[in-house]
Amino acid sequence: MFQDIYPHVYHNEFHNIQPSEEDFIIIFDSDKVLLKKTEENTYQLPRKKETEGEKYVYLFSIDENHYFMDESETYVDIEGYRYEFMQITRFIQPKELAFLLNTAYALRQWYQSHIYCGKCGSRTIRDEKERMIRCPNCHEMVYPTISPAVIVGVINKDKILMSQYRGRAVKHHALIAGFAESGETIEETVRREVKEEVGLKVKNLVYYKSQPWPYSSSLLLGFYCELDGSDAITLEEDELAMADWFTADQIEERNDGISLTREMIENFRLGRHPFAEKNNEED
Repeated sequence: MFQDIYPHVYHNEFHNIQPSEEDFIIIFDSDKVLLKKTEENTYQLPRKKETEGEKYVYLFSIDENHYFMDESETYVDIEGYRYEFMQITRFIQPKELAFLLNTAYALRQWYQSHIYCGKCGSRTIRDEKERMIRCPNCHEMVYPTISPAVIVGVINKDKILMSQYRGRAVKHHALIAGFAESGETIEETVRREVKEEVGLKVKNLVYYKSQPWPYSSSLLLGFYCELDGSDAITLEEDELAMADWFTADQIEERNDGISLTREMIENFRLGRHPFAEKNNEED
């Protein structure tokens, strides 16, 4: 997955500092980011000495490299660089660049969404000691919001449930997914989302792993579980275009190295899910 950047180390501690000439600058223009394509078919960011911005915010570090965002919000033209749509980060190399660009984009969205206080409407200010926005009028404090969500691999003996979202340009198969609601545990979220989207009951929930997902400021929690009872699907047509059961040999190899969803599907295809041995014994 794209956050697996070992041997590089991500440091998200906040520092109230300004960039040196060698620090990297991330410059956004709407849903595009300024990058240079190298002769090795990789991409790189400009350093401070190549830019002429006047307002920067520290984001994070990877290893000893510091990354800042240019907050000028004006179009910047640097020779050799061009603006690329953020979708490129699903394929971009090096891998750690995909991770840091998406994390930076999520922080940018958070900063831009809290220019004014949501409680009293006053203009907010940045805290100098931690990554927090405060209101000088009513003293409201706002931290980056992370929304917990689930990705669910529902197993029915030798089959897995896959779906396609309605209204999406990309038609790849996905797993059941959804956000946690107020007052419910993450296990209750799994059961509710499966019931709401496909009308099925599940049992034997097994946690797999998590993934930060900057596109929606989420923390995805992956679970495998087993079907409990009837396998008849009742589709939530407002959200899903289709859902069906698939055997391993019906699934094409397509682990993109980016998403938790694709990794979980690939695990099933290769017989690496937590119920594989049990199902083999039953056969």
